[in-house]
Amino acid sequence: MPEYAVLVVDMLEEFVRGRLRAENAEKIVEPIRKLVAFAREKGIPVIYTIDQHHPEIDYEFRLWGPHAVRGSAEAKIISELAPRENEYIVAKRRYDAFMFTDLDMLLRELGVKNLIVTGIHTHVCVLQTVMGAFYRGYTVIVPEECVAAFDNYWHKVGLEYMKNYAGAQIVKLGDLISRLNSELQEMPSPV
Repeated sequence: MPEYAVLVVDMLEEFVRGRLRAENAEKIVEPIRKLVAFAREKGIPVIYTIDQHHPEIDYEFRLWGPHAVRGSAEAKIISELAPRENEYIVAKRRYDAFMFTDLDMLLRELGVKNLIVTGIHTHVCVLQTVMGAFYRGYTVIVPEECVAAFDNYWHKVGLEYMKNYAGAQIVKLGDLISRLNSELQEMPSPV
């Protein structure tokens, strides 16, 4: 079993095409789709974390107003990245996908040590999830073409923070796929 997993953070209608969309959201859809297809082909687990807020109350509404309300069209994963039946979806109500969810338990059950993080927003939910992964001992890899923020300034700030304070490996997607191909070929086959 590969020790990797791909985490797709908040690729929801709200953040890709809605009121709280990232500036370059549409540009990261195809790179994430490519990475997810590669992961599926290689047997690397794909996990989606999704904002699912209560309609009347939610702490985040104080800052952002109602968004990604459970059951709404805005809270759906975009169709281009729709999960398959055997893939995992972890609902969250905070920026950090580890906070008050079973993400850590799921990753441990899958034997994951290296977490490839993609999605929106580089400087908010992606950053906080990367920090959550760091605090729990995971090696974090962020393909820079697979994350986006409100704008390029916050995107760069988020990447730098993850690199400097969580030891995240900020990589090019092509380099990551080549590296994984090489590592997975070297793995002994199960008997």
